Amino acid sequence: MKISRELIQVTGFRFGGVNIGLKNQSLDFGGIVANKPCAAAAVFTKNNFPGAPVIVGREHVADGILQAIVVNSKNANVATGIAGIEASRNTCSWLGEELNIPPKMVLPSSTGVIGRPLDTTKIKTGCKILANHLGSSTDFSAQFANAIMTTDHYPKFAHVVLESGTKILGIAKGAGMVEPNMATMLSYIITDGDLESEDLRTALQQAVNQSFNRISIDTDTSTSDTVVLLSAGHKKTDPNDFQISLNALCCDLAKQIVQDGEGATKLIELKISGAQNKKSALLFAKSVINSPLVKTAIYGADPNWGRFVMAIGKVFDYPIQLENLKIHFGKDATRVCLDAEHAEDIALVEALRPMLQEKEVFIEIELGMGTFSEMVWGCDLSEGYVAENAFYTT
Repeated sequence: MKISRELIQVTGFRFGGVNIGLKNQSLDFGGIVANKPCAAAAVFTKNNFPGAPVIVGREHVADGILQAIVVNSKNANVATGIAGIEASRNTCSWLGEELNIPPKMVLPSSTGVIGRPLDTTKIKTGCKILANHLGSSTDFSAQFANAIMTTDHYPKFAHVVLESGTKILGIAKGAGMVEPNMATMLSYIITDGDLESEDLRTALQQAVNQSFNRISIDTDTSTSDTVVLLSAGHKKTDPNDFQISLNALCCDLAKQIVQDGEGATKLIELKISGAQNKKSALLFAKSVINSPLVKTAIYGADPNWGRFVMAIGKVFDYPIQLENLKIHFGKDATRVCLDAEHAEDIALVEALRPMLQEKEVFIEIELGMGTFSEMVWGCDLSEGYVAENAFYTT
């Protein structure tokens, strides 16, 4: 199985991306439209203040059937009260009318600044423009991928083709407000495979848990996170093969989001091993990957053992013995291991610096407590993150 970071045509779907004036010039309004109703599943943010599109989207996907997705960027339509919910419902109605499909068959998404009213006049006009600018070629899917971006530096997409010929295409956005429990990210996945909505729910939940729920940029859980999976039903598909491929596709998209993190210069792959259970493994992983001191040390290629010890030690419910702790840097035969006995070995510590200067940094932390492990991905923290977010709304 090969994941390709390219767009591909998938039978039964059209795409589009246009500018409707939410942004000055770049694309800001996009859609995915299926030729017929699709089996569907979705996973949303766990934030206690979900955006209006999330509230409406949960309602619309509840029966496991969707035919269209509509997304605006620049404005998240979050914390906008009843008016925001009405705006999301109207967006679905306006696009549904243009496409001649019921509003409930449309799932809305919004991403951008929180707390500002959505310009519904532009959205209403935009639905007409978008409906007349849909196509199945990769040029149109590229327009969609660009239309959903906010602080992203580039669009994110990937596809995989199963042995049966079934295609899965994923398009995502996200660069900040990202914590290992979904992120300020939107991800739309389509397949020409033939799967029921219940199978899609199970498959999507597993894939999200192994990918989008395992990434960190800045520890903040967004109000707008949405991952949607649509199945057009054209090709008979083995559920097990589909699950394996979907997992891999979502992991690749998740890594793309981390690599494009606001101010990020490096991708960090962190494995926690030797934990006494899965829960504790994830707690340790999140404590390390979310630590600003760990992130800044990696940004500066500073081989500071103490920062990792600190991050491990603040998982208060699972104390470990320092003498059991081993931190491996690098991969395979080039790995360097630090532990309490060798933490002051200057030559050994300096051998870590080149590894921390790489664009991809690999770390495994052995706890010596059991047999369970977890994998997460994150990025470093640079001056660029502060510059990007200090003046985000201005």
